Amino acid sequence: MASKAVPTSLFDAATIADRWLADYCGPKPFADVLVTARPDDRAAWRIALEELASVGGEALDDTRERVQRHASDIGTGFRVAGERAERPWPLSPLPLLIGAGEWQGIAAGVVQRAELLEAVIADIYGPGMLVANGHLPAALVTGSPWFLRPMMGLQPPGGFHLHFYAVDLCRGPAGDWRVLADGVRAPVGAGYALENRLSVSRTLGGLQSRLNIERHAPFFAAFREGLAAVCRRAEPRIGLLTPGRWNQSYAEQAHLARYLGFLLVEGADLSVLEDRLYVRTIAGLKRVDALWRRVDPRFLDPLAFDSTSAIGVPGLVDAMAAGNVVLSSSPGSGVVESAALNAFLPQLATRLTGASLLLPNAATWWCGGEAERQEVIENIDRMVIAPAFAEAPLGLPAGRPVVGAALSPDERTALLADLDRRPQDYVGQEVVRLSSMPVVSDGRLTPRPFTVRVFAARDANGAWTVLPGGFARIGEHADERAVVMGDGTWSADVCVHGPEPVDKVSLLPSVDTVNLRRNPGTLPSRVADNLYWLGRYLERGEALLGTIRVLLGHSIGADTGAALAPDTLWRLIGLIVASGAAPPPASIRRQELTQFAKTALEAEEGFSVRMINRQARGIGAVSRDRLAGDLLQLLDAPYPTRGHMLDRAGSLQRRYAALAGLSAEHMSRTDGWRFHDLGRRIERATATAAAVRTLGTLGASADDLSTLLDLANSQISYRQRYLTGMARVPVVDLVTLDPGNPRSLAFQVTTIGEHLARLPTLGDDGLAEPQQALATALQAVISTTRAVEIDDAVMRDVEVRLAALSNAVARRFFLQGAEPLRAAGLTLA
Repeated sequence: MASKAVPTSLFDAATIADRWLADYCGPKPFADVLVTARPDDRAAWRIALEELASVGGEALDDTRERVQRHASDIGTGFRVAGERAERPWPLSPLPLLIGAGEWQGIAAGVVQRAELLEAVIADIYGPGMLVANGHLPAALVTGSPWFLRPMMGLQPPGGFHLHFYAVDLCRGPAGDWRVLADGVRAPVGAGYALENRLSVSRTLGGLQSRLNIERHAPFFAAFREGLAAVCRRAEPRIGLLTPGRWNQSYAEQAHLARYLGFLLVEGADLSVLEDRLYVRTIAGLKRVDALWRRVDPRFLDPLAFDSTSAIGVPGLVDAMAAGNVVLSSSPGSGVVESAALNAFLPQLATRLTGASLLLPNAATWWCGGEAERQEVIENIDRMVIAPAFAEAPLGLPAGRPVVGAALSPDERTALLADLDRRPQDYVGQEVVRLSSMPVVSDGRLTPRPFTVRVFAARDANGAWTVLPGGFARIGEHADERAVVMGDGTWSADVCVHGPEPVDKVSLLPSVDTVNLRRNPGTLPSRVADNLYWLGRYLERGEALLGTIRVLLGHSIGADTGAALAPDTLWRLIGLIVASGAAPPPASIRRQELTQFAKTALEAEEGFSVRMINRQARGIGAVSRDRLAGDLLQLLDAPYPTRGHMLDRAGSLQRRYAALAGLSAEHMSRTDGWRFHDLGRRIERATATAAAVRTLGTLGASADDLSTLLDLANSQISYRQRYLTGMARVPVVDLVTLDPGNPRSLAFQVTTIGEHLARLPTLGDDGLAEPQQALATALQAVISTTRAVEIDDAVMRDVEVRLAALSNAVARRFFLQGAEPLRAAGLTLA
């Protein structure tokens, strides 16, 4: 039986690697990349296996779990269409290895194909000679849902339609590489390739230097410089345009934006004024020069394309046409993504580039031609039948390619009938066989078929550069047909290795050449809004939980019955009911109070603690580029379900304390932190005013006052100061007016004023803005009021003022709609 012990020397790892290599290469298929590897390449695979053994010994599943944990720590995830929750990104610990010599041929083919597609796009939206001269059928162009007629005749800024390109490749049984699909509209995966590399590097630390693996950073730096080079301004502002948190690859987009230093923006963050694009920020409108878009191009501009789009930017195409904003890649470029185009690319390559395709695609027959349609029908059992364009035809209701031989009689009849009605909607393709690679499965190395997604981008000179590697998608089953594999179920890093050492290049410039900067950059209004409400929801959940715990601890938990007077219990219940967490109980008997507390804590509706947590978690999901990983993990942690109700409440309380500690000690004192803390302070001040109004006004009992101190976390402070027991005026003074008590109303109001004084203003007249004036007035009320004067009316007035202040903050900083765009004093930069 194999030992599970972790090896203590390199010799042990080498022995294990040799055994793995011998076992794997014995009965495995000849088409496997490791089985057929040349001696130099096999030596590289042996080093990779040795590194794998040095981490977990023979326990391959342990190594797989370790790389998966690293991917989770980075925040890698994806969402399946129709699902609300993200799934963890599935990553194999063993990368796909490709030698530098072989990679040069692949990279040359990718560059050639990118240039060819650029030329085809430029002709389609320009002179149209390919269609006019019969080299490209007009129906193939206009039949594509990605052909956008408003782009006809529009010259993109900088002259390029494509700035970023992805291509799916497969390796055949004989080692030849070919193209499965092109991606130009909004290609996904570069962030996953980056995250795969980070996760594998953290797991197999010695692999980079031992195999001289080429790095990813130069590629991303070239892409960033390439976008900047075609902008009109010397120091452009670049954004990554996302459809939002429900997009399947939102986590990848947030990671890329953070890594590249791009603003992560949604359509609602942007506005076009006088053919210039601006982002709404807390300091007014700021100019945006380029967008790396991940939004469906049909939804980019409701004035130019789909008028029902709610995620686009009206006037964006006009700004592009005026040369004031670069869109990567330009709308309409997806016309070359259709499978039907593959039938014509070999001839177009010869005509437009003077050379044959270095990376051929699968042989394709577009059924829009009579001879091609007959060829497909006669050989349907030996072909893959696929949609010619993005939309699913009636004969392929699932919208995915199918192997003709696998069709049932009814499916075949339906397919042939629709193919006869609308032949232009179909293509026939040869069945592509894939090579396999070793993956970790069930504690051993197993061959699985794979495809590779490769990326290319234009650099500052407009030339194409190719990411050395990419990411591999690995099939779940051993069937090596590409159509069966689909999108794959695992991923793997793709490493390009060579004999020469690789420079340690980072996306960041040399520390000796960095200009010092303490300004964190532009803060979009939407981000400020999210951070503000994240603070409010966290504080609201903590306050509600504290009230429930006081109720539980002083009533339900007591062996002899309620420890608080009935009037105090009803006042506590009133606070919880007013928050919307639960309807009032019929009585204050133990059973009713228990159910009441359970509803307020865990109900799947209303404003229970569970639902407040869900709101905070949703905000965290759209703030990945702004929040630390530890904070995001706490927000994403599942709701506690074990133990008694008090145990679950205690677990939540500790989580809230950790979140507060992270925000207080680990968030830089930027404007983003100010909005987060501002939300906390306004929420805490509102909760304190409500508690004082309920439990601290004239006639309050000793139980009321003690409960008020509990809610304000001020019991210890009070007992240190006063030895005479509970008295209303000292309690109210401590909770309401004491500026040295970090839980007091006065402390919150002072902090609110300080935050608003530090946030940017739009005018230069030196006058207070509305939110600042309201904060100053509230400070005046608190500072001039004596504890003996505080009653229900005073606290209600404070609550009204806080609500007005919150609304003023929203109107000033969280720019929404068109009305604020032309407001007096609005900064345009």
